[in-house]
Amino acid sequence: MIALLQTGSSGSAALIANVLPILAIGLVFYFIVIAPANKQRKKTQEMLSSLKKGDRVLTTGGIYGTIQGVEPEVVYLKIAENVKIKLSRSAVAGVVAGDGEESVAVAAPGRKP
Repeated sequence: MIALLQTGSSGSAALIANVLPILAIGLVFYFIVIAPANKQRKKTQEMLSSLKKGDRVLTTGGIYGTIQGVEPEVVYLKIAENVKIKLSRSAVAGVVAGDGEESVAVAAPGRKP
């Protein structure tokens, strides 16, 4: 009877020893990959929801322009004199601070701010 109890307790210890590295890997994966991606997604969503007329933006296609109109899913962008384009809000990569191409305030994943 004592032998069965000892076998049972060492079996649970072995189970914990086998599961613990998997949990540790999952935890590290979460903090290195998932949490930063969620933070970036939230930041991008806030930027897209705060777009307003007059903002200078950069599109995912690399076009700079000024917002002329905003609808729930669409942004009207002026890219040159008498040239306006209609694009999806999700196509906006970031808001440009000032007139220069070098200063993007918020960038989509994969782009350097």
